Amino acid sequence: MKLAYIGLGSNLDGPVNQLDAAVKALGGLPGSRVDAVSPYYASPPMGPQDQPDFVNGAARLLTGLAPLELLDALQHIEQQQGRVRRRRWGERSLDLDLLLYGDCRLDNPRLRVPHPGLAERAFVLRPLLDLAPDLEVPGFGDIATLLSRVDTSGLQPIASRRGTPCLASP
Repeated sequence: MKLAYIGLGSNLDGPVNQLDAAVKALGGLPGSRVDAVSPYYASPPMGPQDQPDFVNGAARLLTGLAPLELLDALQHIEQQQGRVRRRRWGERSLDLDLLLYGDCRLDNPRLRVPHPGLAERAFVLRPLLDLAPDLEVPGFGDIATLLSRVDTSGLQPIASRRGTPCLASP
């Protein structure tokens, strides 16, 4: 079993409900178990500004799936929840990113792990810090130092059906 961290994001069709449904779907993946889920945060869009704010979080997953199998499963969950790819960094019902997979470093045409944008994105780093304050990101360093280097002023903790903001296993 590998420990994987999955980035969760949505800004359409009830974002909090989308993330909650995604966490439930992650728990149903073969040979996998959701270990913890971060609080959710609202943040302005990273891409085009003519779209709603995003809701982001992260899930810690214990999985027996290989990285590309897990990527396929994440994309299937996105499709099941109505993901349509309209434009780069645009609005979406659900975005699931494989951020980390154990201490693996992978550079494949379909998948790069650690996720290449991880170190610059407060909406990714903050939920990871909530899940694992001592986390070391292969090739980047410790999560707390990475978070200290980015602007977090746009992040706002929000409530979810799980209660908030607190760490909770689904």
